[in-house]
Amino acid sequence: MGKIFSALFVGLVFGFGLGLSQMVNPQKIISFFDFAGSWDPSLAFVMIGAVAVGFVSFKYIPKLRKPIFTESFQLPEKKNVEFKLISGAVIFGIGWGISGFCPGPAISSISYGYHESWVFIAAMIFGAGFGKIMNNYFWIKEKTL
Repeated sequence: MGKIFSALFVGLVFGFGLGLSQMVNPQKIISFFDFAGSWDPSLAFVMIGAVAVGFVSFKYIPKLRKPIFTESFQLPEKKNVEFKLISGAVIFGIGWGISGFCPGPAISSISYGYHESWVFIAAMIFGAGFGKIMNNYFWIKEKTL
């Protein structure tokens, strides 16, 4: 039960942070990429905060004996960079730059009444399904970079 409440609490804090920093507003994200026009650097500060939290989390928390609500830590095991990772990151970045949304803020922005959120979420679900089909049937065997 503690695991569920912990996840709920973290999700609420994350969603609150996205709203407070206005990262649920696609125009805020698009303005970050508009270097020649009305550039808004606030996304950089949000990213710096996220990297700082991630650094502490991945550097120090695993040194604890065990997590509070489960028996062991679940850390990524893959260490190599694969073509699928790079190509997926490029596709994600292009979609993020065009739409101004990434998955977390898109879901949070539903509460603001942005109709674009629903379009993005539908496209995200379609893209995930298409990616799974590509991975299962058409993908070239994994290449390590």
